[in-house]
Amino acid sequence: MTPNEFSERLWEFSVRVAKVVDALPETRMGRHIAGQLCRCGTSSAPNYEEAAVAESRADFVHKLNVAWKEMRETRGWLRFISKLALLPDKRMAPLIDESDQLSRLLSSSIATAKGKPRPRAAAFAISNPQSPIPNPQSHLR
Repeated sequence: MTPNEFSERLWEFSVRVAKVVDALPETRMGRHIAGQLCRCGTSSAPNYEEAAVAESRADFVHKLNVAWKEMRETRGWLRFISKLALLPDKRMAPLIDESDQLSRLLSSSIATAKGKPRPRAAAFAISNPQSPIPNPQSHLR
């Protein structure tokens, strides 16, 4: 997956999160979750975009870390929505799964950018050009 493809995947995820936000009930809890989810669920994509134009490797890693942390928070709020049964599991499960996948991809990209060893499967996936794991720091080489 190219950096542009990964960026598009993050933006598509943000769109899906925005639709969940709009579908939440107009209750005190629904509004609270909507506000939190709106902020974190739409921030990974722009943070990833900022990483693409980082001023240094450290700046790149920092921006990827922010994107990853926001994705982790998003996953938490999505799971909370599911646990509270505010929206059907049929709707939430695919989005929670996508947040897991995106979180792993961001984490792997951070490890690569830091030059840290990754589990064997992730290392293979990054070196494999047909792998779905993005290599967004390629512009820094």
